[in-house]
Amino acid sequence: MIGNKEIEVDNDLSMAKSEVRRSIEGLFHWLEVNDYKGYDTFDGLSSTFLRPFTFEKKFPRQVLQQVVRRFILNPRPLLGIKKNRSTKGMGFLARGFLRLHQSTGESIWRERAEFCLRWLIENQSKGYSGACWGNHFDYQSRGFYLPKGVPTIVWTSHIGHAFLDGYEQLGTNQYLEIAHSACQHIMRDIQKFNHGDATCISYVPGLDSQVHNSNTLGASLLARIYRHTGDKPCLELARRALLYTAQRQRPDGSWYYGEDAKIHWIHNFHTAYVLDSFKYYLDCTAESNFESVMRKGYEYWKKTFFLPDGTPRYYNRKTLPLDIQCCSQAIDTLVFFREMYSDSLPLAVKVARWTTKHMQAPTGYFYYRRYSSHLVNKTATLHWGQATMLCALAGLYKSFHEPAINAGLSDGRRAA
Repeated sequence: MIGNKEIEVDNDLSMAKSEVRRSIEGLFHWLEVNDYKGYDTFDGLSSTFLRPFTFEKKFPRQVLQQVVRRFILNPRPLLGIKKNRSTKGMGFLARGFLRLHQSTGESIWRERAEFCLRWLIENQSKGYSGACWGNHFDYQSRGFYLPKGVPTIVWTSHIGHAFLDGYEQLGTNQYLEIAHSACQHIMRDIQKFNHGDATCISYVPGLDSQVHNSNTLGASLLARIYRHTGDKPCLELARRALLYTAQRQRPDGSWYYGEDAKIHWIHNFHTAYVLDSFKYYLDCTAESNFESVMRKGYEYWKKTFFLPDGTPRYYNRKTLPLDIQCCSQAIDTLVFFREMYSDSLPLAVKVARWTTKHMQAPTGYFYYRRYSSHLVNKTATLHWGQATMLCALAGLYKSFHEPAINAGLSDGRRAA
């Protein structure tokens, strides 16, 4: 006879499956209607009306970009900023569609994944040693100006992982070639800064921009390509890059965004990027020298960045703003660590339920940010919100089809 507790677990699983599937279907409908186009959080410099008034100076460009980003109502249609496709967004969408195809076998998801990967092949940045991708808009940060199309290691690494997902699932050799080419770009075109026996890989070619999440993301792709090709120089750079970040883990397990005193903040989703990268390295090599660093970082992240109801906090010392990329990356990383921690998947379900309840519009897309119960920025960002959420929810949905899911949810609920 089936006990009440087992029935309760089965009901939880069935409800979670249907909720996540319904959310994915709503989001997919929105993507189809909008032709996979949306706004970006940092596309303010694309304003045809206000850009001339920056006089191409750093501070006015920062002001314009941040005002457009932070304005509670979306001003872009009035400023001449159009919806567009995003390279990073298309990479996340490809990964999400591949996960949906893997869990359902439905051909539509394979078709959409191949469409995204084909678009990415056609929209690479030109003039570099390998495949790479950048923004579809000009960008002004505190430290540098990045013209449209200049690649970043963050974009290139995420997209490279999408191609490796495609190769592993579909067996298309071209996808492996593209991913390996992206690693050649990282190896040849991007500056490396040696720190003793460790190395930090820069954020963009030609600049000294050393931050932990971009450094480790590059290392994760290099390690993963090594598993498929045996490219030892890629493995060696991955090891040195991760050593740089491992050596700078703070005593509580956290990492600053970067070591420069001007960027000493600690984010939810940037920490998750670092954790994912260490796990990729451990999964792709026979080495375990970074495992304790990863576990310490994971425990810090899990206890610091979530409220009891699953709300994902933005900063280590401040919850607000409630940002959609904190939601999506939290789900994705928790699912990624599900085999190591029994309470990881139940927390992912909790975060997903909070997100679909508080951040998903009736039309299917996800809001950019929530500042309070009544103050919400409902801008439909593509890569920042829609693409990362499709990828995360698809990964969660795929995990529901694993044989050990019932035990994992049950153990996690008891632990909670």
